Amino acid sequence: MIGCLLIHGFTGGPYELGPLASYLREHTDWHVEIPTLPGHGKELDLENITYKDWILAAEETLEQLAKKYNEIYLIGFSMGGMIAAYLAAKYNVKKLVLLATAGKYLDFKQIGTDIHEVIRDGLKGGLENNKMYNHYKRKFGQVPIKANFEFIKLVNFTRRYLKEVDTPVLIAHGQLDGMVPYKTAYYLDKEIDSEHKELVLLDQSKHLLCLGDDKDTINLMVHDFLIK
Repeated sequence: MIGCLLIHGFTGGPYELGPLASYLREHTDWHVEIPTLPGHGKELDLENITYKDWILAAEETLEQLAKKYNEIYLIGFSMGGMIAAYLAAKYNVKKLVLLATAGKYLDFKQIGTDIHEVIRDGLKGGLENNKMYNHYKRKFGQVPIKANFEFIKLVNFTRRYLKEVDTPVLIAHGQLDGMVPYKTAYYLDKEIDSEHKELVLLDQSKHLLCLGDDKDTINLMVHDFLIK
């Protein structure tokens, strides 16, 4: 039997990987688990949370899955990708999927483009249809500065383990990603020493790969990588 652990991103929640999780549940007999990291979910409460809390929560879920299932697949999105890579370096997992993984920080040029689109849609009275605005508006004022530093600590801590990952890995990134530069995919490909690596860039995708226009492509691509 197979256990599949999905790990969401910073200030996000299981919903970020929801369509992919549903697809895997529908098309496989795997047990699919998406824990909510401490301080995350529908109501953010990150004031007294450290990066170690996020790692520990994911690690404890992985250890529980390993007790029940012969094979473990890891899928991480954004910050969750760095946690997944760290866990893959420490534990015997069968395959690893890294989606828009936050090995680097921000693409300011693309952020500028995204902000321009928000302003344009606001002037046209169409903000309710702007995906980026709707996703991030609830986070304004809810993310303490300390939590952002904890995010940076997590990335810096987990980076050192990339070279220890030897499991087959799929790296996917959107070329319009304003949160994590798409060239991060090349960085991950270079740092990870696995013999089997696949790198895919989606030219119409932004950061939220599993919620964007290419979500069906992502679902099929991840499924095919994991079953072959």
